[in-house]
Amino acid sequence: MDLSKNALTVLERRYLKKDIEGNVIETPREMLERVAKHIAKADEIYGEDAGRSEKEFFDMMDSLKFMPNSPTLMNAGRPLGQLSACFVLPIEDSMDGIFTTLKNAALIHKSGGGTGFSFSRIRAAGTSVDSTGGVASGPVSFMKVYNAATEAVKQGGTRRGANMGILRIDHPDILEFIKCKEDLTQMTNFNISVGITEEFMEAAKRGDSYSLYHPETGKKHGELDAYEVFELITDMAHKNGEPGIVFLDRINRDNPIPKAGDIESTNPCGEQPLLPYESCNLGSINLSKFVKTGSEPSIDYEELGKTIETAVHFLDNVIDANNYPLGKIEETTKASRKVGLGVMGFADLLMMMGIGYNTDEGVALGRDLMRFIQKRAKKASQMLGEKRGSFPLYDESVFAKSGKPMRNSTVTTIAPTGTISIICGASSGIEPVFAMSYIRNVMDSDHLIEVHPFFEKTARKKGYYSKELMEEIAEKGSLHDIDGIPEEDKNIFVCAHDVSPLYHISMQSAFQADTDNAVSKTVNFDRTATAEDVRKVYELAYSSGCKGVTIYRDGSRDSQVLNIGKVNEKEKHEEKKEPAPELLKEAVKEIAKKAETEYGNLNITVSFDENGVSDVATTPGLKYGSPLQFEATGNFLSSKLPSGVSVAIMIEQLRGLKFGAMDLKKRVLADIKMSEEQLPEYSGAGGTKGRSGGELSRKMMIPPSTCPDCDGELEHEGGCTICRGCGYSRCG
Repeated sequence: MDLSKNALTVLERRYLKKDIEGNVIETPREMLERVAKHIAKADEIYGEDAGRSEKEFFDMMDSLKFMPNSPTLMNAGRPLGQLSACFVLPIEDSMDGIFTTLKNAALIHKSGGGTGFSFSRIRAAGTSVDSTGGVASGPVSFMKVYNAATEAVKQGGTRRGANMGILRIDHPDILEFIKCKEDLTQMTNFNISVGITEEFMEAAKRGDSYSLYHPETGKKHGELDAYEVFELITDMAHKNGEPGIVFLDRINRDNPIPKAGDIESTNPCGEQPLLPYESCNLGSINLSKFVKTGSEPSIDYEELGKTIETAVHFLDNVIDANNYPLGKIEETTKASRKVGLGVMGFADLLMMMGIGYNTDEGVALGRDLMRFIQKRAKKASQMLGEKRGSFPLYDESVFAKSGKPMRNSTVTTIAPTGTISIICGASSGIEPVFAMSYIRNVMDSDHLIEVHPFFEKTARKKGYYSKELMEEIAEKGSLHDIDGIPEEDKNIFVCAHDVSPLYHISMQSAFQADTDNAVSKTVNFDRTATAEDVRKVYELAYSSGCKGVTIYRDGSRDSQVLNIGKVNEKEKHEEKKEPAPELLKEAVKEIAKKAETEYGNLNITVSFDENGVSDVATTPGLKYGSPLQFEATGNFLSSKLPSGVSVAIMIEQLRGLKFGAMDLKKRVLADIKMSEEQLPEYSGAGGTKGRSGGELSRKMMIPPSTCPDCDGELEHEGGCTICRGCGYSRCG
């Protein structure tokens, strides 16, 4: 494997086997051998040559032409054995149903999977409950319970739980749901999307009202103005990126097994619609490996076709090799045998072909590529069906009329590729490159400049590469408006924020046209974009055939503000009146954070007084002993505070401390930085200002959009964030 430093970092932190003390005991090659052997073994069920498949699977991954989803890399051939990325679980309208699903979700999170839920069957808040004589609390209240449970479950030591929460637009509690993530400290383990119907979209176009229905009876509950509700959705998405939207009617028109039931939800990133109890088994082809370079670069379609066939074979084997967290999930998954083959490195391919992402030529190439991938993947599934038999629900599916065998009810999905694209040194999914050059922060050394390899090669070849230029590009985030770069290169080496929302949606639509499931794609907006801009993109996604859409406006989560609560009853109706400094002091006393280290959890509590940070306590909750350095770090910080030493100076002093728990060190630094930014602003009666400067405010800041592990810049993708510097990722 031709691995970058970032790829090795990600593999060591998240994928390779470790001993009980956290030491890596597996090489990247051994990881691929483990995965290839375990997945190929499923061939024996059908009397096929597992040895031949093992070599093909290994070579495909070793060449970085294909990589399966993270749980397969982590767990294949290991005791946990759970290989699926995500699941959809049904939630019935009863206490038994709600909490049985919660228990099942916890088991899935523990095994390394993510979960999607539709809360649309739960009766509205305030509805009477005949069995108890009480009233229902509504779907949002139970989402909060699910969120708290997810926080408590650590996934297999490597992944944090992620959820998708969906509510139909015609549910009586839809307004509360749309606003449920207005405070970003709530629902932190959920991505949320509104399940949109065509009735609603057409009513919004006309400016008409639309109907709400009681989920338990199907009876009409009332009406809302569709345009006003749509405006609320886009206002909230403009504010912080959520909710996204999924077009339920469109998804169900493409449901390959309609007799098996309606699709109500998707996986956490929205690209995989699933029936209740189905799981998704995903993998992605690295398109950048199929470009023939030269004076006239071209795509090696012959080699790409062979890789597609091997990848479909691999993913079908995953279904049999999997150790499912629930028997019902195994039964349902094997009945439909859905797989999702996707891509990564598409933006890299465009650059290597000399084509701009934000061009009609780029969109057309994306459409042609996906049409080829879909055709060859269907052919591969048909060939497997001839040898192994069609999926068990074939007779109830849309394929039955053709009479042709089909091994899998779906074959293609465009997923965000996150950490596996870092391993492969590729751009993620079908997203444009986030930045051609960026600064990677390294705790104990200088900042390192990371440059896109093909851009660096081009810049050196044309003679305009310099460290200073790369730093300028990293600072500005784009090649445009930078002197010394040829105009043709500015048009080819396009970053995410160079791409207009129109071209983001056009590219998503181009890939969706020949994708069985859905396409994960983030529409990036400049921070100056308006809610009206967001509304237009949502409308365009609907009219252009997309199955959903996620947006992110630059900076919308970097400096959101949250109210610290009512200071006294008198302020309820006096929005402009500010609390006295002493009341503010009482309102903000401490911020508690839990850091995950190689030794277990570490609780970090930062306390405040009217002058700023007053105390830092680090309390270990550790699995393997209690290294004294952990407690000493908190004591060191607290000892400096009374003398007025600034947080910035303490950070520099911490950089010089030498002890083994680097994970802890980074976490403490990140949390202290966060704490300094969260200092409330205030002024005394005489007009003097506190340490943070500024006038009195009863608001405080949430942490900025930087990586908590390495302080690098986070990219937003499909409702999740990822750091390409160290591989940190989080959804919600």
